Amino acid sequence: MWWQDLLWGLWNGLTAWFVLIAHIFNAWEKYPIYDIDRAGNWYDFGFLAGAGSPFFGMFNARHRGGSRRSRTTYSS
Repeated sequence: MWWQDLLWGLWNGLTAWFVLIAHIFNAWEKYPIYDIDRAGNWYDFGFLAGAGSPFFGMFNARHRGGSRRSRTTYSS
């Protein structure tokens, strides 16, 4: 079913960063970063959405708080 591929892609995309770091240090070699058996349009979309989500969170956090305030000064 298409929604199962989407959810698996989203899950594998979210965990891809941790698995990639583990692969760099030669751990978890039996776990692939990308599941070739599930490859397809919905899995690919979910994988890209999951893998890109940490970056979207960082960009959103940078625009909160003090960066939106205007920096006008009042002279007396």
